[in-house]
Amino acid sequence: MKENNIILEKSYKFAIRIVNLSKVLNEKNAFSLSNQIIKSGTSIGANIVEAQDAQSKKDFISKLSISLKEAEETDYWLRLLRDTEYISDDEFNSLISDCREIERLLTSIIKSVKNSL
Repeated sequence: MKENNIILEKSYKFAIRIVNLSKVLNEKNAFSLSNQIIKSGTSIGANIVEAQDAQSKKDFISKLSISLKEAEETDYWLRLLRDTEYISDDEFNSLISDCREIERLLTSIIKSVKNSL
């Protein structure tokens, strides 16, 4: 599925950005926040990769649903980092735009697969 390749690529690039953000947060001694966002932000793509080997459409939907939940959690952490001034508005806007695009793609894929059941 072509759309899946796009989501794999976008989630991987987003994970790289999250790892780099984590490095900056660690330099600011924000270790707890860094750990939280790196877990959720990198888990998005890891679950999408896992979904590629799903045993059924229901399993595929389940794994992508986990990715969507992780993206929503990452959205929360990004808002918190902006509101506590760990990241600038420009950094936030760039990251949240990518995160929300991934959320929209995942939602679309999940709905499409559900409709084909």
